[in-house]
Amino acid sequence: METKQKKKKKENRFSFLYILGGGILKEDFIVRHTKMIVLVVVLIFIFIGNRYVCMQRLREIDRLQQQLRDVRFEALSISSELTGNSRQSQIELLIEEQGIELEAAKNPPYELYK
Repeated sequence: METKQKKKKKENRFSFLYILGGGILKEDFIVRHTKMIVLVVVLIFIFIGNRYVCMQRLREIDRLQQQLRDVRFEALSISSELTGNSRQSQIELLIEEQGIELEAAKNPPYELYK
């Protein structure tokens, strides 16, 4: 009689309804290693959360690097434009366009020593 129950129990051990019904949680192996199983599940959740945070930070780093490239390009463009506008010939042209009565010095500046 006992052997029939053991065989029936072993057959039920692997059935789909046995697993979904929670019967597997009563098994000796599961009961003895509950703490280890809980620890493994907690570590899995921690690793998944860590990966999610890491992926978010990598996306943020990529976005900031793209923004840095854009700002560097804009700064370079503004710098070259300022360099072009600060040439003496460009300044003289702007003075003429504005109608300001200024002329470039004909004599070089003098250095005064004390």
